[in-house]
Amino acid sequence: MKKQRPSFYRNEEEHRVWEESRQQWLSFRPVEMERDFVRLHQWMHESHVIPFWRLNIAAEKYREYLRKSLSDPHHELHVGMIDGEPMSYWETYWAEDDTVGTRYEAHPEDQGVHLLIGPPAYLGQGYAAIMLRAITAQLFTYEGTEKVVAEPDIRNDKMIHIFKKCGYEFQREIDLPDKRAALLYCTRETLERSYT
Repeated sequence: MKKQRPSFYRNEEEHRVWEESRQQWLSFRPVEMERDFVRLHQWMHESHVIPFWRLNIAAEKYREYLRKSLSDPHHELHVGMIDGEPMSYWETYWAEDDTVGTRYEAHPEDQGVHLLIGPPAYLGQGYAAIMLRAITAQLFTYEGTEKVVAEPDIRNDKMIHIFKKCGYEFQREIDLPDKRAALLYCTRETLERSYT
């Protein structure tokens, strides 16, 4: 039986971090169906997103996918923002409760992360890395978490590079139901080293 897990937000409505190097606020808030559906459906149709998420589907089908995802208690969906402007989509999850947890020796408190940058204007600006560090640091505020895992598509060289830049270390290639993936781990120590 899967256990109930604490929320990413603890008792916050959104999680905010000041990024000194850019003089900008980075923030994450929970996805809300009515507030975010149109935006997320549009992002899933961006040419840089389609090959790796493959959710460029009709609105009704995406609405059903999002409804199911929002009702799953073992992961959380987030909108990432720069100075309050939505620009990314994130999923955080408990690895033990996910398919990836069957592909390595998962610790019961390991967490995982998926992400995409939506608007093309935010690509190539370094935002993925600073946002990934911020969300990973928040996942590590849960004391029991020893590592955060990621499993980007093995063809997604840019995303693998970003994960490595943020302290995620390549372990091996793995097969998942929807892709061949790079399994990466991040620990508190490797995250901390990535800031230097």
